[in-house]
Amino acid sequence: MRTVLSAEETARSLRRMAHQVVERNKGAERLLLLGIPTRGVPLAERLGAFVGEIESTTVPVGSLDVTLYRDDYARTGPKPLGRTSLPVGLDGRVVILVDDVLYTGRTIRAAMDAVMDHGRPAVVQLAVLVDRGHRELPIRADFVGKNLPTAADEEVRVRLRPVDDADEVLLGPRPARDASGRVAQAGSP
Repeated sequence: MRTVLSAEETARSLRRMAHQVVERNKGAERLLLLGIPTRGVPLAERLGAFVGEIESTTVPVGSLDVTLYRDDYARTGPKPLGRTSLPVGLDGRVVILVDDVLYTGRTIRAAMDAVMDHGRPAVVQLAVLVDRGHRELPIRADFVGKNLPTAADEEVRVRLRPVDDADEVLLGPRPARDASGRVAQAGSP
């Protein structure tokens, strides 16, 4: 796999996105950033910290689990539930959903359903570190760290501290999967 964003480039992208968030929303007064687990949460925390630095304020940051809202839930079966943490109410807020990679748009559709079950925000916006294309739904990010054209057989792997041992975005061939959808082990048919 090759590195497409280093730790420094990731931080620079998030700083740029923070300035865009402040400019578009004329400050940070009504913002609420919600990270989609797993790597959307540390991204939301970092983005919130950068916005807070720019505006000399504390931006509320939470997490939004979308597991039960996914349209593939019946097909893939139960998965461990993540954590939803809402530090403030959603009503009247500018809610910014934060995720690591925007691909088909299905995770974001699920996130919007989850948001609406928790309240009625004034606006919902989307911030992603990487937009790789290949949308299946009409969803577009408002703030993008890197547009990364990819082939369908490629994988974008985001690694972020504290979830991972490094901060980087990698691009490479998608690993082969067995009939159950698990990554095939080397030497297995």
